[in-house]
Amino acid sequence: MRFTPAAFALALALATVSSAVQGQRPDAQIDPRSSALVAQGLALQKAGNLNGAIDLFETALAVDPRNRAAFVALGHVSQAQGLPGKAIRFYREALVLEPTDVVALAAQGDAMVQKGAVEKARENLAKIKKLCTKGCPQIAQLNAAILKGPPPAVQSAQATTPPAVGADDKTVKPQ
Repeated sequence: MRFTPAAFALALALATVSSAVQGQRPDAQIDPRSSALVAQGLALQKAGNLNGAIDLFETALAVDPRNRAAFVALGHVSQAQGLPGKAIRFYREALVLEPTDVVALAAQGDAMVQKGAVEKARENLAKIKKLCTKGCPQIAQLNAAILKGPPPAVQSAQATTPPAVGADDKTVKPQ
């Protein structure tokens, strides 16, 4: 009698979890409507209509939030708009869905270089080298971006940033 409520709760939880898992589609099956929206967005992006492309990519994600191609495309558009921080976030979302996506890793590394995070970009390059044993074009692309370095505006901003005042700082501040 004492175990009846616990056994009932456990059975209910098990039934709920198993029914939820049964209803999900495999990750490889992206909704065709979402894929079609990404294709239309890529066409608009190629034509130079970035805002229209963003709308279609976001709609594709509303239709199927597991569409990795839409996240990567949004990252590319963000980079084209000069927003590397936003692009990094979109690439991170794609990498959450598929951590071994070489295209997303390389694009995220490129955006990191644009942002000035060259060491993080090198970490992405190392991951790509582990994944692509036969050599991928993404290795050469990211390596070239790392060698080129961040844009001059980012380099000068990093050089002029004053050091943070810490607790060990011996300087006396005027009062």
